[in-house]
Amino acid sequence: MTHAIASLGDIAERYDAVLSDVWGVIHDGKAAFPEPCAALARFRTERGPVLLLSNAPRPGDEVIKLLDQLGVPRDAYDGILTSGDAARTEMARRGASAFHHIGRDIDRTVWAGMPVREVMLESAEFILCTGLHDDERETPDDYVDTLKTAREMGLMMICANPDLQVHRGTKLIWCAGALAAAYEKLGGDVVYLGKPHPPIYDEALRRMSEMKGIALEPSRILAIGDGLRTDILGANRTGIDALFITSGIHGEMFEADPDASTVMAALSDQELFASAFQPRLKW
Repeated sequence: MTHAIASLGDIAERYDAVLSDVWGVIHDGKAAFPEPCAALARFRTERGPVLLLSNAPRPGDEVIKLLDQLGVPRDAYDGILTSGDAARTEMARRGASAFHHIGRDIDRTVWAGMPVREVMLESAEFILCTGLHDDERETPDDYVDTLKTAREMGLMMICANPDLQVHRGTKLIWCAGALAAAYEKLGGDVVYLGKPHPPIYDEALRRMSEMKGIALEPSRILAIGDGLRTDILGANRTGIDALFITSGIHGEMFEADPDASTVMAALSDQELFASAFQPRLKW
């Protein structure tokens, strides 16, 4: 049964490590949330490592620079693993070379230093999708013609951010996952990298075990997140307990202080389970 908790401290002793979402849990794309950052810092002090797991389509080192700018303190986490990291691994594994990029200029760091070439769509061997070119103004409908052409060419798409939407401040913006879903509807082949897909959790478990100095069991890890189809689904698939943050991407579904029956109904509708929930992470 999913239950509300007043403090992360109420359940912290059950876990040796935390796997925490980033956007929607510790910041909103504009500024850090002080209480969640403090809660993670305290868990690190009293219990064990905190690994941030993000669907950001950029390498972890680049995301850390962004977290610094947003005011997320370094003592809130031990490391970060991103879908951008996973994208680099996948491109290297495939020995991929010529690709067409769909996404913002800032995301070009995802292939920095790799022996690959960005080309026009007609010359591409595959598509790397990190998001929309202008996610403040565009929607997936703006990409219908591009996706249809890619489908006719039989191109595979690597989706480096499975999120559909995220909040930037109070505004919802579209993410790469929305374009990937549209491409699949056209019959296109998509490789998703990041949450909720198992490979990134395998790597996360390996890194946290390394940080802790012991082989961690999934049952001793707590996943914290606000995304039902990413954070909670990924945790359920991996056998990790989930703490659902209700004020994030699905905030419009819940009141400021929702009751357990409302949260359980929302989870049940998608055949998901969370061990506990909080409106916003705090100790």
